[in-house]
Amino acid sequence: MSVDACVRREARRAPEPHRPLAGIPLTAAGGSTALTVAAEHLALLGCEPATAGPEHGTGDAGDAGTLVAASGSGSLTCALDWAGPVALPLASEADVQSACGIAHIHGRRYGAPTPLGLDYAGAVTGVLAVTGVLAAFHAAARGTRIGRVSTSVAQGALLAAGQYLAMASAAPAHPSDVPVPVARPAADAGAPPFTSADGVRFEIETLDAEAWQRFWTVLDAERTAIRRGWPPFQHRFATAVCPLPAALHRVAARRPYRVIRTAGARTDVSVLPVRGLDAPEPTALPETPWTVSALSAARHAVPSPAAAAPTVSRPLAGLVVVESTGRVQGPLAGTVLARLGARVVKVEPPGGDPLRGTEPMVGDCSARFLALNHGKDVAEANLRTPSGRDTLRELVRDADVFLHNWAPGKAAAWHLDATDLAGVRPGLVYARASGWGEALGPTPPLGTDYLVQAGSGLAGLTARHGEPPTPSLMTLLDVLGGLVCAEGVLAALVARSATGRAGHGSAPPLRVDTSLLSAAAVLTRHGSGGAAASRRPAPSVPLTTDLTELAADPRFGAALTRAGCVLPGTPWEFTA
Repeated sequence: MSVDACVRREARRAPEPHRPLAGIPLTAAGGSTALTVAAEHLALLGCEPATAGPEHGTGDAGDAGTLVAASGSGSLTCALDWAGPVALPLASEADVQSACGIAHIHGRRYGAPTPLGLDYAGAVTGVLAVTGVLAAFHAAARGTRIGRVSTSVAQGALLAAGQYLAMASAAPAHPSDVPVPVARPAADAGAPPFTSADGVRFEIETLDAEAWQRFWTVLDAERTAIRRGWPPFQHRFATAVCPLPAALHRVAARRPYRVIRTAGARTDVSVLPVRGLDAPEPTALPETPWTVSALSAARHAVPSPAAAAPTVSRPLAGLVVVESTGRVQGPLAGTVLARLGARVVKVEPPGGDPLRGTEPMVGDCSARFLALNHGKDVAEANLRTPSGRDTLRELVRDADVFLHNWAPGKAAAWHLDATDLAGVRPGLVYARASGWGEALGPTPPLGTDYLVQAGSGLAGLTARHGEPPTPSLMTLLDVLGGLVCAEGVLAALVARSATGRAGHGSAPPLRVDTSLLSAAAVLTRHGSGGAAASRRPAPSVPLTTDLTELAADPRFGAALTRAGCVLPGTPWEFTA
């Protein structure tokens, strides 16, 4: 389907009532996955197709695409490139995955670089492009004209690899400090999924060492294997490998799936079968990557921006974001908003986020934590106590956005749900980044990256060719989910500013809901038919096998920054 046809289709299906770009003509030229994702998301926001540009197949050469949105204040161009500031001849998804570390990270579980069979870097970049466009529209509503937004598929890939890149470049004092093997012994049974006696492939998830021990004890696993299995299982989000003892796989293979599922229910361990997209009774995927909803019919004055005004390079300057998040998805969403110029205040428990102390360290802070939280202010509050929750409310009183990724039910239990905080800060944008959204009811399984890959059907696209569905051990959905959340926040901010421009001067409080499942839907719709699945990198494109070398390679220098370790640079360039 052409990009223009995609825009026309999605424009008709766009959700109401919040389409902040409604009526803005959109011209799309090109044929890359990045362009297709960006065009669809802009159509969901209300853009309408103008004259389409020429098609370029899968975009194997030249630019990845161009979008032009014309508004009353002039046109805004979004330029998508393959390489951007990376000084390499990148011209396809396969080139980018090879050079920018995605094939290396995804391939760690297999012992050798292995490309993803879907256009992951392109999908990431499409979301980044829309986020940049929305930031530019929001700046225009506040008096700062931006005429061009540029990003690239290489920058999207480097952002996706950011936490692994930071860890590799932190240079730990002892090699044993960080378990980041790039290969596993051939005799090791390796990572999940497990296979039951009746042939069901399944994933498990727990964040609790005691629950892990109880689960495997119920299944009569050897105590030594249980103890040896926890560290690689616990660290797999950071390392992209999970070499479990073969004894655990043998235990699983001796039990029918119903027995394993019962053991999980008894011990608070989530157990899910690994599905492909063609599985019976598939999990229903969200129609849109985010929902923006008004909380009530009451309207409140639009909060006045802080003294700082937006600039071309910092379009969100003057906005305040309060964030209470953990792990990857939520913190990355806040980091994106900080990269765009917002002041982001991260609320951490007394003593700080536990991730701060995770090896490898850069000075007194974890390199992985820096990759996900660099540039934020910090306020400490124990949200389990009334006084801690009062502290959060005081912070929200001066904020434009509140962002969290708490477990289901926690916001309501703490009286910190969207309606509660709307009374504290009229016109607040309240954003929740979840695992499953509302798809699996009020008590879903744990909503972590690999479990959502397994349950959504995405595992059918991340498996190697000819193999059964297998989730990637790279945190694909955590990263894309964080970017989708930031995109939804920008959509709500533009909707709020559009209300003021229309002469109302007031707006209802807005709620933004996104999930790892909605990120999976972006990939399943657009990631499976492009260059990665069918093409090889050019001979002139390097294959990254060591992220330490990538971090030191001068050809990547303009796309990276350093803060004690190497981090991806800001993935957009804004010009007037």
